[in-house]
Amino acid sequence: MIQRCIDTVRVLAADAVQKANSGHPGTPMGIAPMGHVLWALAMRYDPKDPGWPGRDRFILSAGHACMLQYAYLYLTGYDVTMEDLKSFRQLHSRAAGHPEYGLLPGIEVTTGPLGQGFANGVGMAIAQQSLAARYNREGFPLFDYHIYAICSDGDMMEGISHEAASIAGALQLGNLIYLYDDNHISIEGDTNITFRDDTGIRFQAYGWHVQEIADGNDVEAIAGAVRNAKEETRRPSLIKVRTHIAYGSPHKMDTAEAHGSPLGEEEVKLVKERFGFDPNRYFVVPDDVRDYYRKVGEDGTKKADVWRKLYSDYKRLYGIEAAEYERLAAGNLGGEWVKKLPVFPAGDKKIATRKASGSVLNAIAEDLPLLMGGAADLAPSTETKLDKYTSFSATDRGGRNFHFGVREHAMGAILNGMVLTKGIIPYGATFLIFSDYMRPPIRLAAIMKIRPIIVYTHDSIGLGEDGTTHQPVEQLAALRAIPRITVIRPADANETAYAWRSALEHTGGPVLLVLTRQGLPVIDQSKYASAEGAMKGAYILSEAQGEPKVILIGTGSEVHLLLEAQERLLQGGIPVRVVSMPSWELFDAQDKAYQDQVLPRGLRRRLAVEAGSPQGWLKYVTEDGAVLGIDTFGESAPGDAVMKEYGFTVEKVAAMAQALLNR
Repeated sequence: MIQRCIDTVRVLAADAVQKANSGHPGTPMGIAPMGHVLWALAMRYDPKDPGWPGRDRFILSAGHACMLQYAYLYLTGYDVTMEDLKSFRQLHSRAAGHPEYGLLPGIEVTTGPLGQGFANGVGMAIAQQSLAARYNREGFPLFDYHIYAICSDGDMMEGISHEAASIAGALQLGNLIYLYDDNHISIEGDTNITFRDDTGIRFQAYGWHVQEIADGNDVEAIAGAVRNAKEETRRPSLIKVRTHIAYGSPHKMDTAEAHGSPLGEEEVKLVKERFGFDPNRYFVVPDDVRDYYRKVGEDGTKKADVWRKLYSDYKRLYGIEAAEYERLAAGNLGGEWVKKLPVFPAGDKKIATRKASGSVLNAIAEDLPLLMGGAADLAPSTETKLDKYTSFSATDRGGRNFHFGVREHAMGAILNGMVLTKGIIPYGATFLIFSDYMRPPIRLAAIMKIRPIIVYTHDSIGLGEDGTTHQPVEQLAALRAIPRITVIRPADANETAYAWRSALEHTGGPVLLVLTRQGLPVIDQSKYASAEGAMKGAYILSEAQGEPKVILIGTGSEVHLLLEAQERLLQGGIPVRVVSMPSWELFDAQDKAYQDQVLPRGLRRRLAVEAGSPQGWLKYVTEDGAVLGIDTFGESAPGDAVMKEYGFTVEKVAAMAQALLNR
């Protein structure tokens, strides 16, 4: 019976890929026994309540094998239909070409770019341990779930898996159980042409518990290894399973052809004959197989009911804790933290926006108990340490500071895994130049419409002596090009406080706070507009005295130059408006009336000033405007000297504004 169940999944995968004439049939055929062990024997889940908080999480890091996951979701009774399977990879289908969070119930995270799911799981494991430390009580192990994943050779090759495996081992995340599909095949052929690592020894060196299964069809051996992994609580587990890609295909098994292309109509028929299916029928699920897996799903619902009873009892005894968890899990942050946002007085003292950000974090942390994060070995430089709290570690699961190490890529994916755990509010930090290491997880966060908060400091050539390699130029433009992303570059300490408020209240995509290394003047809110306007993305910071002839638009450290230039131009009889524009995306989200109020259609002489690439500014300055930006790389020197060398001076701003009038 079990073999018939496994073979049904293999045939479904072959049929779906063949019908779509696109996809990866071989991997789901090879790993179907692993899938059976996980869905039928190992994992706790409830098809009727896919978001049940006590469920185990499953990640298909080998996202190309998604037909395996879709098949098991269908068979166990999730809201997935046979029509979904038949429409695999078609326009508007819920069964996308790789698993996509939010399309089908039971998909915990979007995967496909190899290695990302591996690192996402580490974030989920951290989040589980954090929830357990805060809410579990004796006799009430509410959050004791595991994170399972199936990984491929490609996952093991990608550098991000090395980063994530290393930190998982250091943190002793015993709630991670990863099954490695060791099939020896990649798209170009046998993996030994490029990949000869002894993966087991490598993971042992990371501090993982490693088991090896010689036969990927040995269900009992796989199940036994999973049981052993559950018993190992102080080390993450890797189960290396030797499989055969396209198992059951007489001509395509163990070949690269089966990796990324349909098997072919005739070969699919041969597969069906091999497994005892009618070669002329498609998408067949025998009644006994469907009944078996539906019973497994119903048993999962019973397990969830036991948990719900446990939680009900917990709630009676620990009402305060339960209320806090429910509020945060629902995304309700309350209002106390907003009252704690600091207000920075104007004066002679300059404050770097990174330092202001650190002050904000520490002011609000007490009222946001699941706000947690850290940096890629740069917490002192990025000012992201929560001073009153300990660090999350192998011996302290309640810590709220994280040490990601020099692992920006993994940090981004770990943050995604954390934020996918309801209630957790994660942030990570590094220098803006290193955002280039983080683009894949940022893009995936945007695709999933989830909101990690990323703090990027040392945001321009103004950082100074570290020079060309560390001075961002094109990074702002590159990040803004990603759909659903929100970039906020505040002009001073008070705009930074409101930037954090915007980030924490935002939904639907990642938020990046872009902050200075160097000190900036605190803009006098009694003389100029309130920094609260920053929450609208752009606002009139200083209105012209008289009918404005030019609009000066700036972000971040350049805004104070505009205020000084405004005064100089007024002395020459030229009234100008100054607009602070910390976030294009927040401004674009405002209604047209507000946008026209800040940037009137009839006033097209506009000068944008930003110490970065000018790409994208045309939308705001129009063809009648201009941009003072940077179209080359920086230089090693004190920050003030570099800014002056590149034209970021009051004199240059005033001269360019005058030139607009002289056109």
